[in-house]
Amino acid sequence: MERIPILRMGEFLLVTIQVDMHDRLAMTLQDDLTNKIVDFGAKGVLIDISALEIVDSFIGRMLGNIAAMSRILDAVTVVVGMQPAVAITLVELGLSLTGVRTALNVERGMEMLRRELRAEHAEDEDDDDSADSEDPAAEAEE
Repeated sequence: MERIPILRMGEFLLVTIQVDMHDRLAMTLQDDLTNKIVDFGAKGVLIDISALEIVDSFIGRMLGNIAAMSRILDAVTVVVGMQPAVAITLVELGLSLTGVRTALNVERGMEMLRRELRAEHAEDEDDDDSADSEDPAAEAEE
């Protein structure tokens, strides 16, 4: 069975779709990707669709579903390389791709993922600091 390769790049997964997506391949990608997010503890998914010239409503919804599933699994999804015709088609189909972040190319997409990860780490540190200061016992020990 045909599969789309999923590459691990540190805390991120990179998917480059270089073939026309048919429904079965899209469903296989969705399953493979969610499993790899869990297996690797990935914090971000970058999907390069620059080779796609045509996207139908099913593929558009599948991209939205991948983003939603990734978010539930604590990973951010960025779709990069969207051709103008694909963007026009998605808008004409009424698909807003809620939860899908986009960037022009892989380089910008990776920077977006890195910024998101840094922001999450900073937020986690702030939560840790505020939790410490709210604990009177912790203040008494200092």
